[in-house]
Amino acid sequence: MKFAPALPAIYGETLASLTARLAEIGQPAFRAGQVLDWLYKKRVATWDEMTNLPRELRDWLRTNFDVAPTSFVLDRQSGDETDKLLLELGDRSLIETVIIRAPMLGVGVNRSRKTICISTQVGCAMGCKFCASGLDGLKRNLSAGEIVHQLIQVCRLEDAQTPRARAELASFDNIVVMGMGEPLHNYEAIIRALTIVNADWGLGFGARRITLSTSGLVPRILELADEPLGLRLAISLHGATDEVREQIMPVNKKYPLAELLPAVRAFSEKKGRMVTLEFILIADINDSLDQAERLRDIAYDLHAHVNLIPYNTVEGLPWKRPSVNRQERFADVLRARGVSVTLRREKGHDIAAACGQLRLQTEKTRDAGLAAPV
Repeated sequence: MKFAPALPAIYGETLASLTARLAEIGQPAFRAGQVLDWLYKKRVATWDEMTNLPRELRDWLRTNFDVAPTSFVLDRQSGDETDKLLLELGDRSLIETVIIRAPMLGVGVNRSRKTICISTQVGCAMGCKFCASGLDGLKRNLSAGEIVHQLIQVCRLEDAQTPRARAELASFDNIVVMGMGEPLHNYEAIIRALTIVNADWGLGFGARRITLSTSGLVPRILELADEPLGLRLAISLHGATDEVREQIMPVNKKYPLAELLPAVRAFSEKKGRMVTLEFILIADINDSLDQAERLRDIAYDLHAHVNLIPYNTVEGLPWKRPSVNRQERFADVLRARGVSVTLRREKGHDIAAACGQLRLQTEKTRDAGLAAPV
């Protein structure tokens, strides 16, 4: 599981840490700010493009840091304006980053609201029965620099298409930490990465537009509540009783609802903001009206928003999504109590939308010596 890349990613450095590193070689403090300006505001891809740095400093940076910790493998575009990017890391591991567009009336797809879904691990150790990310287990954690560089890749992609992008540090509107992996299982790296993304010398991206999703690691939720970052929290609930949740989420055995829900309440009260309960609807598993009523009571008690997500089928797994009528009946139970609820319509189903699905498909073809899927 442990991985030591040949060179650390420069995108994992903070202003303070880079200033300290440069001071060790006799460089003035302002040089760190120049480097970060090239990375986040100008978004250059090579050291040689940093033309206001002395050549000897550029050579030192080249020797000590990786400026390209991820590279493009695939960009799969869906008919519903969703992009799934497959990125390769330095050890040839594959991760997924997704661009979800919500077109705005009269402005076209390039001016749509964009949400970026980022990954935090190669694979996942949580073992959720419905999820493709963990089918091959956990390979390793991503470094903070690898997490941040996913967003830089998206920025560069959007910069080439969207005229407004260069006028802003970030080329998107929201970040959701809901891709491959359990974010709170890679706690230090994700907090460092989001601190960099939020900082003025980084992407300057507002913490209120960042949502982190967890399967329910209670001690880390409580720790997250004490972090200075004011990000939002989503709980991958997927079961409104311990009996149902344990069928599909092994984490519930260690952190049952009696421990999880008070931690969620503590986070919400400390941060002063509404938490989202994510609930993937799986036919004949958690889509009964009894589950709807239990979920309604939980959400009402927590004053939480509920995001209902019809299941995206995964090759090799038996689960199916409920009918549209059954989805609507489930949602109506929550609405009748005044619970804030969104019934999400599928996004990217034609491009292997389930987390980790495209990665697994590509690994299989690559290992077999075949061309990557397109």
